[in-house]
Amino acid sequence: MAAALTGVFPVAPTTFHDDGSLDLPSQDRVLDFLADAGVDAVCVLANYSEQFSLTDAEREQVTERVLAYAAGRLPVIVTTSHFSARIAAERSRRAQELGAAMVMLMPPYHGATMSVPYDQVRAYFHTVAAAIDIPIMLQDAPMSTTRLSAPELAGLAREIPNITHVKAEMPGAADKLRAVIDLAGPDLPGPCDGEESVTLLPDLDAGAVGTMPSCAIPDVLARVVRSYRSGDRDAAVAEWERYLPMIHYENRQCGLRATKALMYEGGIITSEAVRAPLAPLPPPVRAGLLEHARRRDPLVLRWGR
Repeated sequence: MAAALTGVFPVAPTTFHDDGSLDLPSQDRVLDFLADAGVDAVCVLANYSEQFSLTDAEREQVTERVLAYAAGRLPVIVTTSHFSARIAAERSRRAQELGAAMVMLMPPYHGATMSVPYDQVRAYFHTVAAAIDIPIMLQDAPMSTTRLSAPELAGLAREIPNITHVKAEMPGAADKLRAVIDLAGPDLPGPCDGEESVTLLPDLDAGAVGTMPSCAIPDVLARVVRSYRSGDRDAAVAEWERYLPMIHYENRQCGLRATKALMYEGGIITSEAVRAPLAPLPPPVRAGLLEHARRRDPLVLRWGR
């Protein structure tokens, strides 16, 4: 297996026209923007990509389009989560066939009450791993009601060679990362965080080697991670703290709609539409987001103008 991915791997939005149909030319422009922003990889079909609102046929369209367009420029991480181990394995195999560099999955769960015991989680990831040769990122996210402890995450990484990355997004991510890294050792070369990088500096201090944010400020976060990993922690802290109020506003007020609003304002995509029952950002919230962004002038507002 190739060296573990490190750095910044933003989650790309799935772009729609105003009528809710897929806008694949805008999807291409998102990838162009990310390449120019200096990211290390891109993730598609995650929850921040509204994967839960896509048909299977649309998932296939997006996967094929992104992997073909990004080929040779950006490694692509494809989210293949599903409650069924068989379907998750099939999705992962298909992503590999199309050229994915990695797949990302949450532990299986359904709704607010149907969680899965650890032994069945182990069997689930063994089934997925047996279907592919590429790495797996295990997403440890609050959305899943199947909760895994640090020893359980580390155990999966030690037991299943494909599991090279863990994306830690639970409260107390830095402490959990530190524990998982200590327990897994070299069997987990890619500990990462997510959650729009709202806890990035504590997580880097804990040993994270990458982050999976939104596409709001990928250029900024790429600079933060590279400064930190090159030994210039002071520069990383200064840059991250300058943007932290904007990251916090995105995380707490906007969610996945923030990226689309910013990309629309910056001329990257043709519509900021989300699919019902999601609603557009309330105008006051959108105005607050743009106030934060214009005060800092990130690339997302300038790239397409």
